[in-house]
Amino acid sequence: MKISLFAIEGAKLGLHNVKNPRLDQVDQLVEAKKKTYVQVELTPGQEVAAADAIVTTAEGRPDLLLHDLEFVETRLSRDPASGEKALFTKLAAHLEQERPICQCGLSSEEQQAIAPYRLLTAKPMMVVEKAQLDDLDPVLNQLLQVSGYISFLTVGGKENRAWLIKQGSTAWEAAGVIHSDIQKGFIRAEIIGFEDLVQTGGETHAKRAGKMRLETKEYRMRDCDITNFRFNK
Repeated sequence: MKISLFAIEGAKLGLHNVKNPRLDQVDQLVEAKKKTYVQVELTPGQEVAAADAIVTTAEGRPDLLLHDLEFVETRLSRDPASGEKALFTKLAAHLEQERPICQCGLSSEEQQAIAPYRLLTAKPMMVVEKAQLDDLDPVLNQLLQVSGYISFLTVGGKENRAWLIKQGSTAWEAAGVIHSDIQKGFIRAEIIGFEDLVQTGGETHAKRAGKMRLETKEYRMRDCDITNFRFNK
């Protein structure tokens, strides 16, 4: 996932491990050789059009709004068809009120209609204060949530790891994030809820307390589910 740091100077760009407090908790309870966070790519402001989401400051936000408003007004000046005109008139009204497009409550059809135009404020966006730039991880965790992502965790042995998936993903889809062979050979997902693991004191204790569930491929993953996939090799 690419996240543009727009109008933010001095931040370290490139691949960034997003520290997750819940993975840290699990790592204290389940022994593993290493801990691996979700990784995102932080990109500069000039690459904002290619980003999946944006972090900016109060000073940078008006520039994003102005970019989109100018584009929308240009489309309207070309006398578009009635359906497009109604949609872009709606967008213009929100932008003139200094409201980003991502907060306009667009329907899925409207979102699909504007997707080809790559409007900047249609992307998930976080506006931060300068003090928050010293530690971006809480901001990035919130941005991932706003962007519709959750994590599931695999634990024990070589690695305690967080894996990024879209909210609403099935267990079968989550298996594919790890490896296509696991997805193809999917049998069941062993699931322990995050709270159950913490309250019982670890994976082994959670299993002894009957907190592990066997779920089918249609199971909708929940944030920080501790997961082990049974599959045919």
